[in-house]
Amino acid sequence: MKHYSIAIDGPAGAGKSTIAKMVARHLNFIYVDTGAMYRALALYFLRNNISVADKEAIENACNYADVMIDYKDGEQQVILNGENVNSLIRTEEVGNMASASSVYPVVRLKLVELQRSMAKKADVVMDGREIGTFVLPEADLKIYLTASSKERARRRFIELKERGISADINEIEKDIIERDMRDMNREFAPLKQADDAILVDSSHMTVDEVKNTIIKYFEEIIQNSSKELG
Repeated sequence: MKHYSIAIDGPAGAGKSTIAKMVARHLNFIYVDTGAMYRALALYFLRNNISVADKEAIENACNYADVMIDYKDGEQQVILNGENVNSLIRTEEVGNMASASSVYPVVRLKLVELQRSMAKKADVVMDGREIGTFVLPEADLKIYLTASSKERARRRFIELKERGISADINEIEKDIIERDMRDMNREFAPLKQADDAILVDSSHMTVDEVKNTIIKYFEEIIQNSSKELG
């Protein structure tokens, strides 16, 4: 039985996770939040006072951090060494550590095997930085989702405000731009649009418009596949 996979890549704050969840729910696919897995590793590094500049310590710590994806009542849970850390991994500190530590190949390779294994067992929507170029290069549909840095900062600012967290929108944009530079210029599996990925700029689109656009592209793939089989 064939399992379908949709890869959604893009820079920080582009709305990948929100859109991927909506698409997965609509298609009844499993949503795999790869960013959350990197954040879980980052949380382990922070808890153990490991500097992102200490490559040896990062590599050693990867041997002791076990990250798993579990599902309970249809909701994804990110498990770090047996602990559900869903509520602990969405801070700016963890996000920045996840971006900075992911430049190390050992960090990425630790999680890629699990991600690929999940795609072989079920229909999945997976979002991240290099899903279409590295994790699932044979994905049935590849989307590169982006938005301007100002729009991404505005969305993040609103999100933090709704959670009662004070923030400076200019500092948020600065962090986003710096994270983009790190992700795009890292030596191993950098952030970039796959040659066969479809560019979707959500700067002036609603979440429903983005979701429906991606679903339309996927339905076209299914229709084309049916014609080829027919």
